Amino acid sequence: MASPAEIAAMRRALTLAETPGVPLGPNPRVGCVLLDLDGAPIAEGYHRGAGHPHAEVDALITAGERARGATAVVTLEPCNHTGRTGPCADALLAAGIARVVYAQQDGNPVARGGGEALRAAGVDVEGGVLADEARAVNPIWTFAVENGRPFVTWKYAATLDGRSAAADGSSRWITSPEARGDVHRLRAECDAILVGTGTVLADNPQLTVRAVAGEPLERGHRPLRVVMGRRGVPAEAAVLDGAADTLVLNTRDPATVLKRLLDKDCQHVLLEGGPTLAGAFLREGLVDRVIAYLAPALLGAGPAALSDAGVGTIADAIRLEIIDIARVGPDVRLTAVRREHT
Repeated sequence: MASPAEIAAMRRALTLAETPGVPLGPNPRVGCVLLDLDGAPIAEGYHRGAGHPHAEVDALITAGERARGATAVVTLEPCNHTGRTGPCADALLAAGIARVVYAQQDGNPVARGGGEALRAAGVDVEGGVLADEARAVNPIWTFAVENGRPFVTWKYAATLDGRSAAADGSSRWITSPEARGDVHRLRAECDAILVGTGTVLADNPQLTVRAVAGEPLERGHRPLRVVMGRRGVPAEAAVLDGAADTLVLNTRDPATVLKRLLDKDCQHVLLEGGPTLAGAFLREGLVDRVIAYLAPALLGAGPAALSDAGVGTIADAIRLEIIDIARVGPDVRLTAVRREHT
C-alpha cells in the first residue's frame, strides 16, 4: 500500500502534469516525483510535449546518482516502447530505481506493459494510486486509447427556436462576437475541425483558430482541417488556403473518418458541419459532447440545427446530461454529454 509520503508525492506529480503551457495532446500529460528511502523528495519532472523527455526521464536527469535506490512516483504507468524517446521502464531500471508507484494504467496498446516489465526485473511496483485523479488530467487521451477512436464534440449555433439559418438560407451571424470568440478558444483545444463538403460549398469557411482580442490561446493554433463527403472541394476554397493543414476524405462514413484521424494522432475532433453531418454522427453514436450556442432570437422558419439523427419516437430520443451553462455575451452556451461516453 502506498505510504502517506507517496500519496503526497502523487498529488504533487498530478500538479506537475498540469503545468501551464503543456500541450493537451497528442501525448498524455504526466508528472513524476522521486523520493529517497525516507520518503523525502529528491527530484521531480514532467512531460513538456511530443519529442521532449518523458516525466520519469526528466526527473532522473535532475536526480543523477541520487536516483539509485529511490522510489519513482508517476501519474501514468511507465511506457514500455520506443517512440521519439526510449522506454521509461528501461530508464528507471538503468537508474537503479527500487520502487515505482503509478496512478493510471497505460491503456495505449503500443506503450503499455511497463509495470510488468519492471516487476519482472525485480522492481517493487504498485499501481492505481489516485487513478481517478490521474484520468481527469488526460480525459481526451484516455478516451481515445480506451475506445480506439477520437472524442467527438459537436458544436453548433442556433436561435432559441432551434434554427441554424433563416428561411432564405442566411446565417451570418446568428450569435454574437463574444460567442464566436469563444468558438475559437474551443477550436484551439481540438486536434481536428471537421465539416462536410456541403458546408464548404455553402459557407466557404476557413476553419482556422484566430486569437480573440489579443488573448493568447493555450493550445496549438493549427488544428487539422478535415472535409468529408462525395462532392469535390473547389481549389479556391478557403479551407485549402494553406493557413493550416487540410485533409479531404472522399467518404460519408463517420467511422472511417474517425479511424483516419486517430491514425494521424487526432484525439479530439470538433464537428462543425451542418445538420446533415451532425445527424450522421449521432445516428452512429459517435458524438460524445454537444456544445450549443443559443442566440436570443426567433426565426420561425429555416433549416433546423439538426436533421435526421435516427430517432423515430420520443422513446428513442438521444438523452444528454447538461454539465455547464454559461452566458457568453448576449448568448447562452450549453454543454451536454452522453454520460456513457465520458
